[in-house]
Amino acid sequence: QVQLVESGGGLVQAGGSLRLSCAASGSIFSLNTMGWYRQAPGNQRELVATITTGGTTNYADSVKGRFTISRDGAKNTVYLQMNSLKPEDTAVYYCLATGQFLKWGQGTQVTVSS
Repeated sequence: QVQLVESGGGLVQAGGSLRLSCAASGSIFSLNTMGWYRQAPGNQRELVATITTGGTTNYADSVKGRFTISRDGAKNTVYLQMNSLKPEDTAVYYCLATGQFLKWGQGTQVTVSS
């Protein structure tokens, strides 16, 4: 069994910053890519950013230059630093961990007010 515990999120004004964290535990010996997706009301879940165990990152065009994904291998934790937030970043953000498994976090709400 794999467990993901997310933290961070909340309400922030446009232009502000937030940091999300997601810690993986359990049967994660094959853990490889971790990342973040988001889903706004009425929209499909979409990629925000991912990072592999080797540190290779991938970002959605809409967040490039504003968001930074990082990873602490010793803690099996992935972070998403979100700067210059915009109202259109408002969504539920979900952590994803993959290896010989695929596990979603429970989601954390990010609300950006204009």
